[in-house]
Amino acid sequence: MIWKLQKKTLLPLQIFGYGITLCIGITISLITLTIYTDLKPILQSESDVFNDNAVIVNKKLSEGVIGDIVTNLVKDRIYFSSEELTEFEDQDFVKEVARFNKSTNFDIYSEFDMFNFGSVLFFESIPDKYLDIESEKWKWEEGSDFVPIMMPEDYLKLYNLGFAESQGFPILSSETISKYEFDLHLSGKNKREIFIGNIVGFSSKINSILVPEDFLNWANKEFGNYEENNASRILVEFTNPNDERIIEFLNENNYEVNKEKMQTNKLIFFFKMAFVFVFVISLIIILLSITLILLSINLIFQKNKAILINLYLLGYQIKKISYYYKLLISIVTIFSVFISLMITLMVRSVYSEKLVSYFDFEISNTLIYTNVMVVCVLLLILLNILIERKIRRLILR
Repeated sequence: MIWKLQKKTLLPLQIFGYGITLCIGITISLITLTIYTDLKPILQSESDVFNDNAVIVNKKLSEGVIGDIVTNLVKDRIYFSSEELTEFEDQDFVKEVARFNKSTNFDIYSEFDMFNFGSVLFFESIPDKYLDIESEKWKWEEGSDFVPIMMPEDYLKLYNLGFAESQGFPILSSETISKYEFDLHLSGKNKREIFIGNIVGFSSKINSILVPEDFLNWANKEFGNYEENNASRILVEFTNPNDERIIEFLNENNYEVNKEKMQTNKLIFFFKMAFVFVFVISLIIILLSITLILLSINLIFQKNKAILINLYLLGYQIKKISYYYKLLISIVTIFSVFISLMITLMVRSVYSEKLVSYFDFEISNTLIYTNVMVVCVLLLILLNILIERKIRRLILR
């Protein structure tokens, strides 16, 4: 009986408008989150060692400079002076500058017993915070004979496609070579020590053999010359890789960077900003839909104030009076979220086929269902609380 009376108080057009706008907002937000989650492995592979706004910078080597270096006249010209590093750090578009630490004046020799093969190596290091690798794998403490190593992917390709074929050695994948350990012979200052090396990761963005910074600092002090460790390369983190002043500053000071890396950084930056922008727009649409239904409900209550008060005077509790409106809005909300989920799954099935064919990775299960449940529950709780509170204030005022 009470529901028939309350049904006459509704404004169907406003309820329908709420459902449509809510469906549009949630659909956009779910699709945005799902696409970003699915593309995250690709973004991580494009920035496997450094964060997205960091690049390697070194000085350009012209023909004249190289000739002078060969004759040992101006070898210091390849290094960054303290003044140049300070100038870099003072730029508005630079967030942080980190030096490449290198092995200085001591010998490093690797020995692979399984291949009866050895090679002279060099080591470099950068601050650990710039490395995307598990901290447990990338750790060294003084007294430990195990040294984790990160190799460039290009080195493995050169081995497989060039050296291995010419010498009759087996072809190795990154997973296979990571399973094997080898001896590292360090010598200098009339000292010699043997360590166990293991390749724990590969990088496509830096052509250098990296070891933990703690290990290289210790090795330089123990076997080399720590005081002569000048920086010929630096790692620069930009606040915005799209800043036009970056290229201008680099050209003015005769610095060079990996242009492909810079372009990749720009694309990733714009990609993320686009996702943030679209997601914010979807949240605004959702908020507008909630505002619309709350204004509509408030209009319904004000227009039918006498009916609601009479129901209360007849003995109906406020929860009983508000139950119909809460149930109706909950059904519309659940239906809108369900439609949004169906549309999102359809869109995902379309683009996932393209992604798998274009990129070498598998689409994993996302948290889309969890996201839908969380959104739905939060909306229902919020709307139910607000509806009951409005009726209570209207009747008891």
